[in-house]
Amino acid sequence: MLLTEFLSSGISSLESLYPTAEARSIMLMLCGHILGTKSYTHILEPSFSIDRKKQPVLDEALARLTRGEPIQYVIGLTEFCGFTFKVNDNVLIPRPETELLCREAIKIASRKKRMRGAYGGGKPVRVLDLCTGSGNIAWTVALSVPGAVVVGIDISEGALKVASGQDFSGELKDTGAVAPTFIRADVLAPVPAGLGKFDLILSNPPYIMESEKRLLRKNVLDYEPASALFVSDEDPLVYYRAIAEWSLDLLDTDGRCLTEINECLGKETMKVFKDAGFTETDLVRDFYDRNRFIFYTR
Repeated sequence: MLLTEFLSSGISSLESLYPTAEARSIMLMLCGHILGTKSYTHILEPSFSIDRKKQPVLDEALARLTRGEPIQYVIGLTEFCGFTFKVNDNVLIPRPETELLCREAIKIASRKKRMRGAYGGGKPVRVLDLCTGSGNIAWTVALSVPGAVVVGIDISEGALKVASGQDFSGELKDTGAVAPTFIRADVLAPVPAGLGKFDLILSNPPYIMESEKRLLRKNVLDYEPASALFVSDEDPLVYYRAIAEWSLDLLDTDGRCLTEINECLGKETMKVFKDAGFTETDLVRDFYDRNRFIFYTR
C-alpha cells in the first residue's frame, strides 16, 4: 500500500473522533513512529510504498486509534518540555498547559541554585512533586536544573513504575543531573516521616469534577486513568487541602509552591491555601487565558 493511501484512509477513519487537522496529525505521528517517515514524506515521495512487514503493525495501531485510544498510548511515547516520555494507561498524558508550571519551577530552582552557588555553599535545591504520574514534572525539573534533588510522590504503583522507568540516561550523563527518586505514598494520608524540607513543592492533582465528565472526549474518558483525573462534586478541593497540609509540613523557610488547578475553582482553591496560612497566593492564567495555576508561599 502507498503511504498516501494509508494516510488518506486513516484520516477518514478518525474524522468521526477528531477534527480533520488533528486526525491528520495523529496519522503522521503514527507513520513517523512505525515507518520513520517525516510529515512531508507523502508529499515529496508520492510513490512511497509501505513495507509489507510493517503493514500489519500499522493496521493494528490504526484499529486502536479508531476505537478512541490516544495516539500517545498507541505508540507509548509523548513529548513534554522538549523531552520524550514513556506513557501508558497507568498515567495521564502530559498536557501542554503543564509545561508553563515546569517553566516557572525551573526559573525558581535555577535562581535558587545560582544564589546558593554564590552564597550558600552549593547546597542542592530540593524539589517535591506530588501526584507525579509519569514523572514528567519531576524529570523535567531534574534534567533542567542539574544537581537538583527531586522527589516524586504517587499512590499508584503502575504510575511509579512508568515514572522510574523513564530513560534519560544520556541526558543524565551529559548534564550531570540527578535522577528523581520516586516514592509510593498517599497525598490524602498524613505526611510520611523522613522526607525533609523542600525549596519547591509542585503538584498537579486530580481536579476534574464528576459532573464535568460530559465535557471530555472519548479518548480521555475511556482510556486515561480516572483516579488521576476525577474528584467528587461534593468535595472537589480534597486534594488541595491535603497538598496545603503537606506544604506546611515540608516547605522550607523561603520555599515556593506551584499547583495546577481546575479553572472553574480558582478563587475557591486560593481560599484553601489562604485558610491554611499561606499569606502569598497568586492565581495565574495559562496561554488560553484560563485560571490554571496557584503559586503560594508563606
